[in-house]
Amino acid sequence: MERCGGRSRGRIGGLSMLICLLLILIVLNGLTSWAANWICGGLRSRVNLKKIIRKVAIFAVIAIAHLIDLVLGDLHIFRNAVIFFYLANELLSVTENMGKMGVPIPPAIRSAMRIFEHRAKAEEGPRLNLDERPEMLKVEQTGKTASKAEENKST
Repeated sequence: MERCGGRSRGRIGGLSMLICLLLILIVLNGLTSWAANWICGGLRSRVNLKKIIRKVAIFAVIAIAHLIDLVLGDLHIFRNAVIFFYLANELLSVTENMGKMGVPIPPAIRSAMRIFEHRAKAEEGPRLNLDERPEMLKVEQTGKTASKAEENKST
């Protein structure tokens, strides 16, 4: 089952095994999230709707990556990289949800989750903000030189 699904071929490059695995993990994440929230008493429909919208947006990002791959040649480099990112994210989320439900998690997986969480907190909110540029670019654009850097060091 290398490829299946004719309509999805043009949009996301067909249903490769990676996309099928991602679909399975997204559904499993939704089910485990619902179960964990039910057990903890935190079911909220508005929050769940936002999560569904985010899951749909994942496939929009995959479609964009597929378009980039089409421009560069049909090698699926960017699409697969994006899918691997979301696979890791969904797998981590499923594992967290199972932990919330009380399912025992092996120590090796728990330590890997701590590493991922630590790295995610360091890079939290990777949104594009054009005002946040490297200091060197800010200095060049404003025409100021070392005085700007000295001000930052003194504060």
